[in-house]
Amino acid sequence: MPKNKQPGFATKAIHAGQYPDPETGAVSAPIYPTSTYVQQELGKNKGYEYARVSNPTRTRLEENLAMLEGGIASRVFASGMAAINAICTMYKSGDHVVCGNDLYGGVPRLFNQVLANFGMEFTYVDTSDARNVERAIRKNTRRVYVETPTNPLMSLTDIGAVSQICRRKKVELVVDNTFMSPYFQQPIWYGADMVVHSTTKFLNGHSDGLGGVVVCTTQQQADKLAFVQKAAGAILSPFECWLVLRGVKTLAVRMEQHDRSGRVIAEFLARHKKVKRVFYPGLADHAQHDLAHRQMTGFGSMITFETGSLANAKKMLKKVRLCSLAESLGGVETLISHPATMTHAALGKKGRKEIGITDGLVRISVGIENVEDIMDDLDQALAAI
Repeated sequence: MPKNKQPGFATKAIHAGQYPDPETGAVSAPIYPTSTYVQQELGKNKGYEYARVSNPTRTRLEENLAMLEGGIASRVFASGMAAINAICTMYKSGDHVVCGNDLYGGVPRLFNQVLANFGMEFTYVDTSDARNVERAIRKNTRRVYVETPTNPLMSLTDIGAVSQICRRKKVELVVDNTFMSPYFQQPIWYGADMVVHSTTKFLNGHSDGLGGVVVCTTQQQADKLAFVQKAAGAILSPFECWLVLRGVKTLAVRMEQHDRSGRVIAEFLARHKKVKRVFYPGLADHAQHDLAHRQMTGFGSMITFETGSLANAKKMLKKVRLCSLAESLGGVETLISHPATMTHAALGKKGRKEIGITDGLVRISVGIENVEDIMDDLDQALAAI
């Protein structure tokens, strides 16, 4: 490769942090299942002291994910929620956070039922309009936290516009990029200060390991989060680090297939007579379709659609065969879920109604099976309505 030429995304996914093992030449990154490390003498070690603090497999994963998101460093945690909680430990009682009002249900549960007890304050606004963010910022605001696209209504936030507001107000912008992965969207390029993922989802891609990551843009952020790893201990195990390293090698090809099939399934659902409405940025009638084109290089495979009622959703979900009724998303298999009773049950009926999550909504994470088989399964399931 010529000097000064940056490798492409797929090349970075396969090789960043994934160099051959210097001891044996093994192509696959070794798993270091150790709790501690022998030190040469007092005060001298090979960079590793205790596994809660650091681990060679974890180091490799953190190098890889930082490069894929365009950050200077990353820190991985035991789950996506542990990663989000770690960010919040960087703030103190009395600090205020402006959040999107359409988030994965576990996030407001953490904010409202746990962190609010320690004096943190949270305001929820529709971040699809950047002006709402600006109006919500106070003197004690320290952070703006958004998902884009949102879960489950697939609303977008203009990251560049919100980041400009945050810069002007001296507030950090954190973007959850789980739905798009760094393959289709890179929030740091648009001005985000930190990016968070549930590595459980597309980064891992195989529904076989929990994890979370925070990608940093400053050394101060990285150092603070490394201290949280050491002090609080919600770290990602060496084996699960290896699972993500293995999964991310195929991220580029998986995301291409997810995207191709996602577009086909979205169009199929939009035409289906039993479906009332489809939420997918790749559809021309999505309110932010133009922003999706500008901000993302693909539309992904997350789709939400309206069946009309809880009874209809139950009938349909009872009939799926290929699609697996399960929480989570981003795996090679197609997963289908009911936000009102699964991912967003903790919001309560009133909370869901305020942001537009109806009992008839169904969310699908389109896998990489043959797309005709996915369509056939959805069609026969929808026939039950």
